[in-house]
Amino acid sequence: VYEPRFMIMMNFLQRSVGPPIVRRALFARTYHANVVDHYKNPRNVGSMDKSDPNVGTGLVGAPACGDVMKLQIKVDDDLNVVDACFKTFGCGSAIASSSLATEWIKNKDLSAAGEITNKDIAKHLNLPPVKLHCSMLAEDAIKAAIADVKQKRSAAQTG
Repeated sequence: VYEPRFMIMMNFLQRSVGPPIVRRALFARTYHANVVDHYKNPRNVGSMDKSDPNVGTGLVGAPACGDVMKLQIKVDDDLNVVDACFKTFGCGSAIASSSLATEWIKNKDLSAAGEITNKDIAKHLNLPPVKLHCSMLAEDAIKAAIADVKQKRSAAQTG
């Protein structure tokens, strides 16, 4: 789940950019505290049994940057999200977007979970324009997971 490019950047900054106060200032401008929090302490990392009809899986990627995000939700009989998890290969912003998305969709019904937008995620994480695709991936993963669980539940009821 952790991105080695982020650690390479941090190691470079620690070795080559002056006193600690300068390094902290540079790092503070690079990532917002919310991104750093979700990157260093990601919530809900893991996976679920995708053959379970109550589990929806959204697998999305951005070929331009190489980010890949798998987000899964588990719903109860009333279609409320009772659990969510993710696995992401990508930058710190992609990991933070996934982590935040899983936190936000828990304990919501599917329609409320589907209303979470990339703008909501980007605003909370204070993502710069160059990282907005990470929040878009999270929104797409949520919508794909919802569509998957709805399709599975519909097939189980008719089958």
